[in-house]
Amino acid sequence: MFISIVLLITGFAMLIKGADWLVSGAASLAKRYNIPELVIGLTIVAFGTSTPELVVNVLASFKGANDIALGNIIGSNNFNIFAILGVAGIIYPLSVKRNTIWREIPYSFLSGMVLLLIANDVLVNQSTPNRIDRTDGVMLLMFFMVFLYYAYLSTKTENAPPDEKITLMSGKKSVLLTLAGLIVLVAGGKIVVDSAVHIATFMQLSQKLIGLTIVAAGTSLPELVTSAVAASKKRSDIAVGNVVGSNIFNLFFVLGLSAVIHPIEYHTAFNTDCLLFLAGNMLLFGTMFIGKRQILDRWQAVVMLLVFVAYTTYLILNS
Repeated sequence: MFISIVLLITGFAMLIKGADWLVSGAASLAKRYNIPELVIGLTIVAFGTSTPELVVNVLASFKGANDIALGNIIGSNNFNIFAILGVAGIIYPLSVKRNTIWREIPYSFLSGMVLLLIANDVLVNQSTPNRIDRTDGVMLLMFFMVFLYYAYLSTKTENAPPDEKITLMSGKKSVLLTLAGLIVLVAGGKIVVDSAVHIATFMQLSQKLIGLTIVAAGTSLPELVTSAVAASKKRSDIAVGNVVGSNIFNLFFVLGLSAVIHPIEYHTAFNTDCLLFLAGNMLLFGTMFIGKRQILDRWQAVVMLLVFVAYTTYLILNS
């Protein structure tokens, strides 16, 4: 048991470091081929924080650990919206851009609605079993492409500078770093999945609980660090945009690509967690019009964090 916990932590560390190497190497390669930094930022760099979820999901699906795969995605999104925004908002009140309020938060809400519709085959079209198949995966990816195009147009219109400077390395170093990142990511993902399954079995806990809590929180560490640092530097628009964007990435891109690679069985027990995600989006949207407009104040962030604590407690007590 102790070894599994150590391996789980090691796996999370490998996921984070692997994602960092992969992004650095791939971004450098893209820059060497004169791909605009705007495009690199919207694709390679943006995908970077979601690669841990993607790797864990694909490996969990192939292992047959569908509850860990789904728990990872849905749990990560709930962790993002309640825990990360809660922590970041307590550090510094978060101002939110108009586009984020009226377009990105609703699109995040839409992602949750789409998941509920495509996953509940028994309820929607009386087919069985509930499964997110390859057709559903393609549909999710199409929604993601729409969002990516919107993000490209928005960034281009705002003439926003890249969030971070892309370091140009030699071609050989870029390739090696990219490959090393990919290898470390896959190895770390396998360790996380295997350790999570072992811990769940040993403690007689459901894989759903492990996926929604430990695995989800672990794969969301890049978002937590990014948002907390952004809030501490008073760049709150980045903190909120990072969370909302990550949620859209997770449901449309990560889950979509995962389903295309390997169909995922869906248990209706996840509907409660999906509904919480929808409620979280509505709560975030509503806070923009309570108190200071377009600002997630500290007391509101505390409420978000308390909701997450209550939700986690509920999961544990009902496991």
